[in-house]
Amino acid sequence: MQATLLSILGLALLGTLHAQDSIPVQADFQQDKLTGRWYSIGLASNSDWFKEKRHLMKMCTTIISATAEGNLEVTSTYPKGDQCVTRNSLYTKTEQPGRFTYTSPRWGSKHNIHVVDTNYEEYALVATQISKGTGSSTMVLLYSRTKELSPERLEMFTEFSRGQGLTDDEILILPQTDKCMADAA
Repeated sequence: MQATLLSILGLALLGTLHAQDSIPVQADFQQDKLTGRWYSIGLASNSDWFKEKRHLMKMCTTIISATAEGNLEVTSTYPKGDQCVTRNSLYTKTEQPGRFTYTSPRWGSKHNIHVVDTNYEEYALVATQISKGTGSSTMVLLYSRTKELSPERLEMFTEFSRGQGLTDDEILILPQTDKCMADAA
């Protein structure tokens, strides 16, 4: 019985490790070029919170800056009702350039973040594996330096998200808004 349980846990861990390894990371990642202002253009997720809040979501502004230790300070400002909410996250670098970790102090969830693809001047595609006691989920974000991206970039985001096992109802091109865009500096 105990051996069977250990085998099941081992397979579950192996599956999690494989899922993390199956997400590519930008070749020759240059962290300094990722810093600055970005707009969240697309969001895809199979998490419960996304399914519940999807209809309320709008484009937001994200500022990425490097810390002295080589980590990333990520500050996102987004509309929530009639307010602007700012959330700060510290992405801790790993041995692999372009890959970071983050643990949510609020929810206790562990995030394995991959900068999948970017040309630094136009777009960045970021995929995150999220795990917590109740299970795991996948999130894909498409960032842009401007409030609009070409249909080709939007299609790249959609296809990548599908490749991560996300369905069309779990993929969202965020509606544009001017609310909270000036507040993020």
